[in-house]
Amino acid sequence: MLSRFLRSSLKTRVRPTSFFRSSHIISVHRDTDVNNPNIPFEFNAENLKLAESIISKYPPQYKKSAVMPLLDLGQRQLGFTSISVMNYVAKMLDMPPMRVYEVATFYTMYQRKPVGKFHIQVCTTTPCQLCNSDSIMETIMHELNLQPGETTPDGIFSLEEVECLGACVNGPMIQVNDDYFEDLTSEKVVEVLQGLKEGKDVHVGTATRETCEPIKGPKTLLTDKAIDLSKFTREDL
Repeated sequence: MLSRFLRSSLKTRVRPTSFFRSSHIISVHRDTDVNNPNIPFEFNAENLKLAESIISKYPPQYKKSAVMPLLDLGQRQLGFTSISVMNYVAKMLDMPPMRVYEVATFYTMYQRKPVGKFHIQVCTTTPCQLCNSDSIMETIMHELNLQPGETTPDGIFSLEEVECLGACVNGPMIQVNDDYFEDLTSEKVVEVLQGLKEGKDVHVGTATRETCEPIKGPKTLLTDKAIDLSKFTREDL
């Protein structure tokens, strides 16, 4: 009787708590027309010089430590971290390819399928969720007619749900490529998306606050003059 009650209770309470997650969760590579080992990749002249500079920062016997910045460099050049990028980095660092695959599949910043020109990452971890990040996600989905994990047909926008991006004090927030947009409302998100569509400069950072001051404004250190610390310190120490 008790077990039936518990099962019945759980059925009524269980509900989806997150949206579908995107490309970083792919744990098995499948060759596609745009991502297979037969597609050649190598750094261009500028990035090759930069890669050599990155590797030089590590002792020769530890050059494998450069795997993460080199994968990032490859992603910035190609637009995503393809299997060819991984194999190229493995060869450059004298690493077994599997070791590079392990890194690329562990860290969510490596996109292992093509993404849009503007890759939108929506944080839905607890602090942002408490600040209504779900409405931010739903607004973006509605405005772009996108589901998380998808890219618009024109290749301009892609959408992904992610875990904490480290700006909890300014939630809800999104990351677009390398830029953070914080303290968002549904209206502010629409403004950002419209600006990106039109190729305009959009306001980066917090939408409503000065850096990360309290939501209702600062309550301390309100004086214009610096505090005279001599009143609070001992000269004999």
